[in-house]
Amino acid sequence: MKTKLLIGLLASLVSTALFAADSPPVGSTAPDISATDSKGKTQTLSQYKGKYVVLEWFNPECPFVKKHYGSGNMQKLQEEFTGKGVVWLTIDSSAPGLDGNLTAEQANQRIAEWKAHSTAFLLDPDGKAGRTYAAKNTPHMFVINPEGKIVYEGAIDSKATANPADIASSNNYVKAALDESLAGKTITTPSSRPYGCSVKYK
Repeated sequence: MKTKLLIGLLASLVSTALFAADSPPVGSTAPDISATDSKGKTQTLSQYKGKYVVLEWFNPECPFVKKHYGSGNMQKLQEEFTGKGVVWLTIDSSAPGLDGNLTAEQANQRIAEWKAHSTAFLLDPDGKAGRTYAAKNTPHMFVINPEGKIVYEGAIDSKATANPADIASSNNYVKAALDESLAGKTITTPSSRPYGCSVKYK
């Protein structure tokens, strides 16, 4: 019995590890995704080719997400870069009945409460978009350039804590990647290990 439990546990760890390794690598073509946003409109990544796009995985109940929204850090980034023509897609891949799943009405209410500035809020309850990118955490961030290539993948910043006080002294990888790429420079940190709550797939 113990052997069976151990084998089961090892199989689970292996499958998790394999899943964790599946994010499309920096430099590869960003896979297309399609999902309905909180306003009932179909959003695809391919419709934004020719623009910079940020993908941000989201769960309103996650302390790490609250760190960045409660402090206004995420909204500030969204406002700054959408103002420069960057498309910002916030994605909720939490399955129905699990932590963080939102209806369109709930998503719009949260957007208003938190004064978010993303281009669109995508609802991904079946997890298809999340699994396409092997999104592991909330937040898990991707930056895609106008040629449709992934130029950054990983954490939002360098301090893997849920403490808002750490934001000021952290290196914001997403901001740096966008600033450097928009300026035609090589991205200093093109990838990092994402941190946060696990994405609640069904």
